[in-house]
Amino acid sequence: MKLIKSIFLAITLLSVSNLTLADKFIIDTEGGHAAINTKFRHLGVSWLVGEFKTLEGTFTFDPDNVEASSVVVDIDTTSLDSNHERRDAHLSEAEYLNVAEFPTAKFVSTSVVDKGEGNMTVNGDFTFRGMTKPLAMEVKPVGIGETRFNDFRAGFEGTAVIDTQEYGMETFGPDHKVYLDLYVEGIREE
Repeated sequence: MKLIKSIFLAITLLSVSNLTLADKFIIDTEGGHAAINTKFRHLGVSWLVGEFKTLEGTFTFDPDNVEASSVVVDIDTTSLDSNHERRDAHLSEAEYLNVAEFPTAKFVSTSVVDKGEGNMTVNGDFTFRGMTKPLAMEVKPVGIGETRFNDFRAGFEGTAVIDTQEYGMETFGPDHKVYLDLYVEGIREE
């Protein structure tokens, strides 16, 4: 009986220790090494682009167990910069971003699917304009390792598409979509 308990304890400890192998990274926003770029249709004839300038968050990543990875990102919706001050003010109004009532958006991953060859789908809950909906991001690593700054970093790029109608924005472009390009570099927490 002691042998069975010892084996069970060893298996339990191994499975728990595997969960802790994923390194935790702080997204490097101070160094300007993270960006959430936006693109949406304008009048059906062109694209308008912008960037959420302020965000923060963390992620965990284990290249040997990708599906144990996770990410949490907070976005300051008041920081949208579309390179046109008057348009930014207009997009901040209640019918669009409604930053007076909802100054932040948040993404919290719920699962990571390893699609092979470095590609993954990061599924999660995206809270925007006070509503939480599922959102999938297609992500791939850019690089991981020691840097000349004597730290250990990991970088990823990804894409996602938000249907603005799902978040109560009825009058947003001809296709009601915002296309996101995500660039994240994190510094491993020691």
